Amino acid sequence: MNHDSLMALMMGVVVVLILASTIGGILSAQLKDGPSRSVVENLNARIWAWWVMVILLGLAFLWGRTGVTLLFAVCSFNALREFITLTNARRADHWMLAAVFFVVLPLQYYLVFTDWYGFYTVLVPVYVFLLMPVISALRGESKDFLIRVAEVQWAAMVTIYFVSHVPALLSLNIPGFEGQNIQLVAFLIIVVQASDVLQYIWSKLLGKHKMAPRLSPAKTIEGFVGGVASATVLGACLWWVTPFTFFQAGVMSLVIALMGFFGGLVLSAIKRDRGVKDWGDVITGHGGFIDRLDSIIFAAPIFFHLTRYWWHV
Repeated sequence: MNHDSLMALMMGVVVVLILASTIGGILSAQLKDGPSRSVVENLNARIWAWWVMVILLGLAFLWGRTGVTLLFAVCSFNALREFITLTNARRADHWMLAAVFFVVLPLQYYLVFTDWYGFYTVLVPVYVFLLMPVISALRGESKDFLIRVAEVQWAAMVTIYFVSHVPALLSLNIPGFEGQNIQLVAFLIIVVQASDVLQYIWSKLLGKHKMAPRLSPAKTIEGFVGGVASATVLGACLWWVTPFTFFQAGVMSLVIALMGFFGGLVLSAIKRDRGVKDWGDVITGHGGFIDRLDSIIFAAPIFFHLTRYWWHV
């Protein structure tokens, strides 16, 4: 495996985080209580979350395919737990939930790890969708049956199926890129997460027109355009860690930045529907696993399949 490009990329991320942390600390110390300080504190929380993600990803990258697969399997488990707490699941659904947590989730990641593409691409959207209603129906509880089953099916799709496409990137066979697929994982996460942060920054700097005020009041049209455009440029400049050309990296970055935004919007709609601000509290005052993964959740399968369609042999 060629570690040079990955090491250079990770060192660049660390340097940026050190700079951002330093600036954030200085601003936090100088600003008094008020709207500006609140913005800085929120940004500092995001930077802290980035530090945690970078450290965990770095450790997973050192362990290779096994480490990345296990990391995202753990993320899926915790994200699934957060999603299920917001559903209408009843006692009669315990068998169905146990099957999703302890059969479907580990099986999906095992299939991804062993590169059984024909099975892991249909396990959740076909077999799980067929069998979950059967398991629930066997318990004989009809109240809110459709809602309960649909919610668990959606939970499995969002937190297991979509997320598992991140480690699935490691199985792609791309000519001239052998042993470097882990850089695709880094590229996806950096571009999508950078888009999320940059949208927030652009919204605070120039945001005037709300994008979807009833779903996500902080998102603005100016922030959306500025963040996606900035992430697209960033991704294009990272073409050297991918099998893409400069132009191709830019197009791929645009697509995953857009999907990341849409993913965040959809999951915000679910939170608003359930009357909660965050999916969890794994990061004090700054949300849970799904809050950190929301942009990646929708971007990962699109990035995987586009890359597989055009570059995989």
